[in-house]
Amino acid sequence: MNHFSKLFTLLFLVLFSISCAGTKSTLTTETTTSENTESEVNSETEVEAVSAAETWHLTPANSTPYYGTGVEKAYAELLADKAPGEKVIVAIIDSGTDIEHEDLEANVWVNEDEIPGNRTDDDGNGYVDDVYGWNFIGGPDGSHVNKDTYELTRLYSKLSNKYMGMSKDSVSEENLEEYEYYQEIEEAYNRRVEQNNRNLNQVGQSAQAILFAKQTLNVSNIDSVSTEDLQISEGDTQQMQQAKQIMSYLLNNGATESDISELQEYYEHLQGLANYGLNPDFNPRDIVGDDYDDLRNRFYGNNDVIGPTSDHGTHVAGIVGAIRDNNLGATGIADIELMILRTVPDGDERDKDVANAIRYAAENGARVINMSFGKGYSPRKFYVDDAIRYADSVGVLMISGSGNGSENVDSTDSYPTRYYDDGGFATNYLRVGASSWQSDSMLVASFSNYGKENVDIFAPGVDVYSTYPNNEYKMESGTSMASPVVAGVAALIMSYYPELSATEVKSIILETVTKVDQVVYKPGTQEGIPFSQLSSTGGIINAYEALKLAEERSQQ
Repeated sequence: MNHFSKLFTLLFLVLFSISCAGTKSTLTTETTTSENTESEVNSETEVEAVSAAETWHLTPANSTPYYGTGVEKAYAELLADKAPGEKVIVAIIDSGTDIEHEDLEANVWVNEDEIPGNRTDDDGNGYVDDVYGWNFIGGPDGSHVNKDTYELTRLYSKLSNKYMGMSKDSVSEENLEEYEYYQEIEEAYNRRVEQNNRNLNQVGQSAQAILFAKQTLNVSNIDSVSTEDLQISEGDTQQMQQAKQIMSYLLNNGATESDISELQEYYEHLQGLANYGLNPDFNPRDIVGDDYDDLRNRFYGNNDVIGPTSDHGTHVAGIVGAIRDNNLGATGIADIELMILRTVPDGDERDKDVANAIRYAAENGARVINMSFGKGYSPRKFYVDDAIRYADSVGVLMISGSGNGSENVDSTDSYPTRYYDDGGFATNYLRVGASSWQSDSMLVASFSNYGKENVDIFAPGVDVYSTYPNNEYKMESGTSMASPVVAGVAALIMSYYPELSATEVKSIILETVTKVDQVVYKPGTQEGIPFSQLSSTGGIINAYEALKLAEERSQQ
């Protein structure tokens, strides 16, 4: 069971136990069913494994029970007698990375042309003391943007200041198109706020019910409780009976203290959305100190690439390039150099920062750029397009996750993208969906976006084990994890076959996927769909076969 489905199962159990225990609740639970269409899922062969192995994403393709990448098999059989031709630089455009992590530090890119700490732009690239990369969401005084709003919120704030309360008749003809766009944005924003408020209410009730049960039973950790302790006795008060019923429902359905912690984290996330992400009055950009509307100014921020919350970026970086064969926690895919570009806050990344990070990477030697982020609106897309066009022209391979909305991105706006607003597209660009360690109908991650035209390939993205700040390690799920798997394989090919271009490496990756000829659940539904319809290749990345083909192409 993936992280999200287990979380919402727990939420349902708590709400159900509240109603059964007789506590006050105004919630209504809607149950929806989805009938299979032309394709039917084979439920007889569906077996849900208990957990994934820590290195499942590195196991051979088509191995039982995983569709791994074959990375370890490639090292053992194809690369054992070879030495890499060059150290490839992979840019990690993300939330920041713990560059002092025991399993990353030796693989962090160092700008040899910059003298650390002398407050001088020694290499003349416009960035002072950019030793390990750059922080585009930091201030000149060393401060950081941590929380930020969603792009939808920023658009709503900007347009509502201009059009709120106005009728269509009162808008000039030259502003009519923008006014109609404002109405669309206002509707989408209000819908998102209402959804968040509903979720806050439901999750808040669940969290309060669990707290009530734990406090009443004097329990700090539900893992220490047995169902025998929860037998209702004659002398129990009504509160005690209710607490025991709630706790019994949790334990009988496999809930753990870890699940409860995740529910609490989700509640705090929803609170953060209300206070920051969806708050039109919140604007932390003053911290950066740039004129956000001045796109000519690329040189702002600071050189602290770790930042206040580097969980996401540290995990992503480790998937690509955690140190191999050092007997520590994680195993990276390739022995490469990690260029860290802090660009993504807790909220939506801004187009200006994304574009400047892409340009920085391309200008300072990166051959691969990983972008494990995305959003549904991109008001300055033209600026991002220009940066992608530049990186494409100098032979940088850009890789991004497809997103975690269970949506078809052939018909839903999702950025960044290879397609330019003024026509054409970037050649050296891959978009990645997330596959699971479970086989058959559960092969595709339930959260993954998909698209026959706009998603190129799938890669392991559920329960991927990697580095975490402060020398810790953790499993995480998302297309954010699938994207660096592909970035790592691309960098691995480039390391051993540096003469191959980004276009050639992309072609090799796409030509050698593990084809999957089976029906799976369409993400977010119980509807069956052929796996081949979810991406242009209809396959999962296969590092072993890709390296075999790279050897052949290098000899031509």
